[in-house]
Amino acid sequence: VQLQASGGGSVQPGGSLKLSCAASTRTFSTYVVGWFRQAPGKEREFVASVSGIWSGAVTYYADSVKGRFTISRDKAKNTVYLQMNSLEPEDTAVYYCAATEGSGRLSRPNEYDYWGQGTLVTVSS
Repeated sequence: VQLQASGGGSVQPGGSLKLSCAASTRTFSTYVVGWFRQAPGKEREFVASVSGIWSGAVTYYADSVKGRFTISRDKAKNTVYLQMNSLEPEDTAVYYCAATEGSGRLSRPNEYDYWGQGTLVTVSS
């Protein structure tokens, strides 16, 4: 499975961005998909995830982004999105999407089998 992350860019604090994670497999809707981010000098951290459609497409969020970010999936486009609103400088990082055929709230990087290349988000005034 190949993942292509896109949508990063530079925004001012309070702004919005929408990231996309497109997959090469038509069964992408059955995968758990997560978004992670890694800031310079820091470890990769969990941002959000969505379970497969057979598990109800349940969403999970890190406390730091809850209420500001929304993860969603488009079955027809084999794509998962991360809508990011009210962005803060602390959200600056390279964002990665990841996927696995597992289930549940998967928040650790080693729980995912497939990774996209990352897209840079910079929040600065």
